[in-house]
Amino acid sequence: MRKYFTKLKKIIKWPKSLRLPKNKQELKYASRHPFAVPFFTFGILAIVGLGAFGVASITNSLPSENDANIVIISYDGKKQTVPSKQTSVSELLDKLDIPINQGDVVEPAASTMIDQDQFRINIYRAVPVTIVDGERRVASVSAARTPRAIAVQSGEQVYPEDIVTTTPADDFLKTGGIGEQVDINRATPISVDLYGTPVTLRTHAKTIGELIKEKNIKLVQNDRVEPAANTPISPNQKVSFIRTGTKVETVTEVIATPVEIINDATLAYGTKAVRQQGSPGQQTVTYEVDLTNNVVTARRVIQKIVNKEAVKQVEVLGTSISGIKGDMARAGISPGDFAAVDYIVSGESNWRPNAGGPGRPYGLCQAFPGTKMASAGADWQTNPVTQLRWCAGYAQSRYGGWQAAQQYWVNNRHW
Repeated sequence: MRKYFTKLKKIIKWPKSLRLPKNKQELKYASRHPFAVPFFTFGILAIVGLGAFGVASITNSLPSENDANIVIISYDGKKQTVPSKQTSVSELLDKLDIPINQGDVVEPAASTMIDQDQFRINIYRAVPVTIVDGERRVASVSAARTPRAIAVQSGEQVYPEDIVTTTPADDFLKTGGIGEQVDINRATPISVDLYGTPVTLRTHAKTIGELIKEKNIKLVQNDRVEPAANTPISPNQKVSFIRTGTKVETVTEVIATPVEIINDATLAYGTKAVRQQGSPGQQTVTYEVDLTNNVVTARRVIQKIVNKEAVKQVEVLGTSISGIKGDMARAGISPGDFAAVDYIVSGESNWRPNAGGPGRPYGLCQAFPGTKMASAGADWQTNPVTQLRWCAGYAQSRYGGWQAAQQYWVNNRHW
């Protein structure tokens, strides 16, 4: 046994290096030792493992463990909490193999960056809907949150003047519909000659007289309307408004898209999603023009007619700040200071990274001017971690730490 051990020791030279036997004789002695096989096996595996680790490190496939965000995903009646190193919502859903089917809605949008802990994703599954458009009925599926958005997601062309509403489909035997029913009340398209300018309008008026009231058209003495005010309106009908003895000009103007913001505490602070896509409108402004020697000397507005309604855009804005509070550790703040930080930041900005504005204190700690935080990072305007890093440096240099800063804040009436 001893001579085999001596031979093996000379061959392997442990622990200075690991080398294979040089010739058959050395291999013969080495192979007879009872620990030879497991020893060589372990050595080979160690070499392979170290090589694989090196390759993985070079290709950046082994990111550090501390750059993961905690993400809460609500879908199919459950909540799934996962650590994520993916940079966007779509990447994380792909990694988790969570399917997004036709008609499903993801909030915030799939392209949204995952940039904070306690990041929240809500998946709304599509349900059966029935689109009723006059005599036409279409079965579809949708998870959209407004009647107009449901119709558009289902492939319907909906004009701004069309009225879209929802009602429960509660009589399956009679209507053949299940789930929600979306009713489209179409506006009637007509062609209008507005003092010499052709305009296409869509209206729910039944007669020309009702059209004049609906569009708030102001007629003066000697103005003519063709056909008469009591004429019923039919699709693609031509209506003319004529003014004689006065020169008129018309200008087309854009009506800005109105936006409705809905706060949603189930989404992380600052994240957004569009629940109904909006669009700008259009109006025709008619001027009465005064001429002197063929030169325009005055203009007066005589009509403003909306020939295309603007469609409201509905956006949801996340308000949950639990993730931003979790950024304290990522900013290098000690857990023993968390309470002091929460106390100060809650009082200064209520944990709103965009609190304030130009010429006013800005950010979580209300730095003034806000540009001072650029010393902590170029993304100081939007990144709460960057803002907290700057705040921590300020608290340390000015007061000696967060707890001393809190005491000063309390003693000096929230200064």
